[in-house]
Formats: sequence, structure tokens, C-alpha cells
Amino acid sequence: MLLTRHLDANATLVSLIQPLTTRDGFAPTALPGVQVLRASCDVARGPQIYEPSLVIIAQGSKLAYLGPRTLEYGAGHYLIQALPVPFECETFSAPDGPMLGVSIAIDRVLLGELVLAMGLAPGRSIAAQTPESMTSAVLDDAMRGCVERLLRCLHDPLECQVMGQARLRELLFVALRGPQADVLRALVEQQGQFARIAASLSHLHAHYTEPLNVETLASCANMSASTFHEHFKRSTLLSPVQYLKRLRLLKAQTLLVAEGLGVAQVAHRVGYQSTSQFSREYKRYFERSPGDERAA
Repeated sequence: MLLTRHLDANATLVSLIQPLTTRDGFAPTALPGVQVLRASCDVARGPQIYEPSLVIIAQGSKLAYLGPRTLEYGAGHYLIQALPVPFECETFSAPDGPMLGVSIAIDRVLLGELVLAMGLAPGRSIAAQTPESMTSAVLDDAMRGCVERLLRCLHDPLECQVMGQARLRELLFVALRGPQADVLRALVEQQGQFARIAASLSHLHAHYTEPLNVETLASCANMSASTFHEHFKRSTLLSPVQYLKRLRLLKAQTLLVAEGLGVAQVAHRVGYQSTSQFSREYKRYFERSPGDERAA
């Protein structure tokens, strides 16, 4: 009986997502920060980076590989991406249709307001250890109801305009009462190392095309360079230099695929001074040259 109820609930989410997406990939909706996603066939394992978000899967499934960890999230689960950490992702469509889901950006300002209003102090576990930057959780009835109301809102322009932000607020509120509340609270705990790393990542993403060094990023986190380097690597599994390089390469891939820009133009656009160095590092990371990527 319980399985049948969950299958029916997933079918409802699928019916609400399908009309909102007409192509594979991520597609924006009428509500800023909310995207729907679709994959009509399996997608092989490859590098990805998501902005901080909650990703709910209604049909099909995904596998995320982050360092030694493998996270599976399919119909009936959602992923919390607390920090924009590069990882590898594999996508599987369903036997009877495409993979379908919805992605909701995590608004740190709204999250902070909710934590304050709910009187949530950081738990001891937050202070004692670095939270996982990527976790998965079961889509319980409370979260499923929030997602369904949010999706219904997207089908009604007036409701979206008037109630859209309230639906997002409700969804974050429920997430803060769920099994992964600690990592969300850590994101806005101003004295915590996790929130400081998040602040440095925001700066890095806004200025990745510019020359950056560890000292600049450490100042954004209000840490010494050595302390910052330690906590950055613990949170992202990469050194700041490695992270910047991967971010630039992933941004370059988007420019090559989506905008069809030339290799030299893309290299300059993402912050490389040398086109040949860009091409070498691109091929090492993606196992194909940027020229082949552009041609494909």
C-alpha cells in the first residue's frame, strides 16, 4: 500500500514537470532559482558542477561520485548540494520515460532568515566536524507536498507571481526540519568554518576569470592562508588552485557546447592567458580536446 502511494505521488510530480520541459538538460521556469531537468536517454559519467541547490528526482535516477563517495538519488530522493563542488555524475532514464526532476537554488539570505526565525542554534556536530558538501535524503511526505505545491504554482502565472517566494520559503523550512538540517544550518552559521568557505566560493565563482590567489580567497573567509587552505580542501576535496582550474574548465565546456565560441576565445573568456595551456588541461580533464568538443 505504501509503495503504491509513493508511486502515485511520483506520477503526480512527473505530470507536473513534463509540461515545463521540452528539451534535455536544465530549463528555467517562471520562478527565478527554479529549474526543471530532463534526460531522455542515459548520460555517461562525466564532470559536473551544481550551484548550491536541492535537486529532486521524480523519474529516473542519478549517481554522483565525489571523491571516495557514491550517492544515488532517484525517484523518491533528493540531493542537497550545499557547496558548488565539482563532482562526476551519471544519469539514467526510466524504462518508460525520461529522467525528470526539479532543481531549487539555495538562497542563503532566505535560509539565514529561517534559521533565525526558527531559533536554530548550530549543533555540536557542526562545530566538531566539517559537514558533507553533498548529501542525499529520502523525499518524505512533507517535502514531497512542498515540491508538488511549488510545481503547481509554476503552472499558474498569477500564483507564481504572488505565492512563488512563499513556496520556496516553505520548502527550505521543511528541509531545515529534515534529516539534512545540519548542513543547511552550517551554511549560514557566521562563525562556522563551513559558512566561511561558502563565502570564499561565492567570491571565487564571481571572479574566476581574474587572477586569484589563496591570500585573496582566505581574506574573503576571514582566515589565515594556511587555515583557509586546510578547511577549503576538507570541504571541497580540492586545493583552491585545483578548484579554480576545474571551475574554469567546466565553464569553458559550457561556452564551447552552448555558444560555439572558438577555442582561443573561450580560453581567454575563462581566464587563461595561454591557449595551448588551456587545450592541454582541457584534454587532460575531459579526455578530448576543446576543438573536438566544439566540433561535436
